[in-house]
Amino acid sequence: MSTAPTHTTAGIRERPPRARARRERPAVPWRLPSTATRPEHTGPVSDQLLAVRAAEGDDDAFAVLVGRHSAALLTLARHLTGNRQDAEDMVQESLLSAWRRLPDFRGDAAFGTWLYRIVTNRCLSFLRSRPAPTVPPDIRPEPAAFPAHGAPEQVAEAHAATRALVQALAGLDPGQRACWILRELHGMHYGEIARTLGISEQTVRGRLFRTRRYLAEAMDPWR
Repeated sequence: MSTAPTHTTAGIRERPPRARARRERPAVPWRLPSTATRPEHTGPVSDQLLAVRAAEGDDDAFAVLVGRHSAALLTLARHLTGNRQDAEDMVQESLLSAWRRLPDFRGDAAFGTWLYRIVTNRCLSFLRSRPAPTVPPDIRPEPAAFPAHGAPEQVAEAHAATRALVQALAGLDPGQRACWILRELHGMHYGEIARTLGISEQTVRGRLFRTRRYLAEAMDPWR
């Protein structure tokens, strides 16, 4: 009895379409941080195609997606939660949730945006559930932000200004902080932020306006 032929695209086997019923996902096939990729999944294979294959049970395809996005997700979670350990926990839990929900992913947004949404919402739930005060966000400026050959007092002042910004951000509620971090540190557009947080674009603009005014006042001594 003959079977329908299969075709390959950049090493990813394309099988005849079939219904993807919701089901229990097996144990996760990856650990953080995951950077290793299999040769058959490297190259120009799109996230969307890898997501389809992963939803059909291809563990290697999902491992590649984790390798592509884990660094950015860890940075986002660290900015939101305040430290590396919490960030790793939030990303691990978010990826587990994404793995289980893959059959529901329809490609309405980019796969990376979908992951950002899951991680951001997981972090916000975590922040709102723990007692105040929250840990100041772990925002580490690039070395170039500090004077390379300046006088010691200039370097000390730059570090002090950074600490003041971190403390000011810690005073924001999680929703405001998330809007500012997604916009200023991750370069997301207003519409992307709105979709990620599940709020209107007008709400995003309002939060950013209030946050920028608050930070301008907090940082006025350092101008």
